[in-house]
Amino acid sequence: MIRAVLTDIEGTTSSIRFVHEVLFPYARAHVADFVRANAKDPQVAPLLDAVRRETGADLSLDGIITQLVAWIDADRKITPLKALQGMIWEAGYRRGDFTGHVYPDAAAQLRAWHAAGLQLYVFSSGSVQAQQLLFGYSDAGDLTALFSGYYDTRIGNKQDPAAYRAIAAATGLPAHEILFLSDIHAELDAARTAGMHTTMLVREAAPDASATHRQVRDFTAIDPATTA
Repeated sequence: MIRAVLTDIEGTTSSIRFVHEVLFPYARAHVADFVRANAKDPQVAPLLDAVRRETGADLSLDGIITQLVAWIDADRKITPLKALQGMIWEAGYRRGDFTGHVYPDAAAQLRAWHAAGLQLYVFSSGSVQAQQLLFGYSDAGDLTALFSGYYDTRIGNKQDPAAYRAIAAATGLPAHEILFLSDIHAELDAARTAGMHTTMLVREAAPDASATHRQVRDFTAIDPATTA
């Protein structure tokens, strides 16, 4: 019996294009001004020090900005970068510069599953703050009340079964009562190794002939009650 759904974001609840064509360019365009304006802020300063530690160099502010832009361009999953991006995106969401993209089928099914008593969780490489902003300022309105918890790479690598075991432990549910949704084969493999049920989203791509997970086009084809 499935009692919880754990979902990825990019390519699953939301378009990959939104992240790469809206969020990343917005952060890149605003990172320099943000760092210079907030370098002494008690929430920002430790993140700038973390950039220095990550590079092993005593970077100036200009050096930090150059490094952050390079990481954005390379789509690096580095914790201080993700945290700073989240702060920049928060300002953009609050100003109404954009809204978080969520597929209509995903929003509808998440609401239906929540109403049916399923616990809903998010696991994304984006920071927890970025996840909450996307769902809080989504095209479909504020969806944050639907979720019981959010997890990012601080709990583990998304392709490591240990991360999914840790998430199961954090939810208080056995792994076999959790359904994980993603568009990435290796993430689904890791979740299944940890004992979770899995479903692969193939929204904007051809079905993956090498995948051994059930594949669906959208959330309307997913019925947690019949998955286990």
